[in-house]
Amino acid sequence: MNDETLFISDCHIDESKPKITSNLLDFLQNRAKDARFLYILGDLFDTWIGDDDHNSVHETIIDSLKALSKNTELYFLAGNRDFLLGDETASAIGLTRIKDPTIIQLGEQRVGLMHGDTLCTDDNDYQAFRRKVRSADWQEMILLKPLVERQAIAAELRAKSLEAMKEKTIEIMDVNTEAVSQCFTQLEVDLIIHGHTHRPAVHIYPNNQKRFVLGDWNPQPSYISWKRSQGLKLVDPRV
Repeated sequence: MNDETLFISDCHIDESKPKITSNLLDFLQNRAKDARFLYILGDLFDTWIGDDDHNSVHETIIDSLKALSKNTELYFLAGNRDFLLGDETASAIGLTRIKDPTIIQLGEQRVGLMHGDTLCTDDNDYQAFRRKVRSADWQEMILLKPLVERQAIAAELRAKSLEAMKEKTIEIMDVNTEAVSQCFTQLEVDLIIHGHTHRPAVHIYPNNQKRFVLGDWNPQPSYISWKRSQGLKLVDPRV
């Protein structure tokens, strides 16, 4: 039996990015089809504003995930773009939603899975925004609004985010070293896997602790493969 576990994040599927959609479909239909597990660590979609927001690109990816779920166990950890993906869509796809962070076992190692944005503690404005939009009250309020109004709100938030990023340094938007250290200690893990920063790399720390960072699909695939015979391997053309 194939024991491979795959990890992806930050595909940011959107109608304006056909090459990424094509690459993800190829990955799901070919590279991932024999894997035992696939973990999606957030921002699969560039925007998800409710399970009633249907477009042809989203449906194409959902159909491919449905087909994959017949043989591969699928897990989804929400990112900062698709945290409103709900039970209706998850159930239809065959996705098991998991919390951030989640701990799994890969061979003899405990591994912490995250989207990665909670490690970017130097970005105070973003962390305040995250706390607001992840609250149950805010999400209930947003989901009660008509779809067209939610679409307008999402567009406005994206525009504000892009504008704010122009004034932030790369260091502010990357992970905080102390936050990473605390995460290793609090989770009691040997490895951390996350995305969000779009800076694919393998970072090695004291006591052989490692942090694997998934890249965005811009547009080439970025994924991590684990097999008992090989351990963890980051596959990304930029690394």
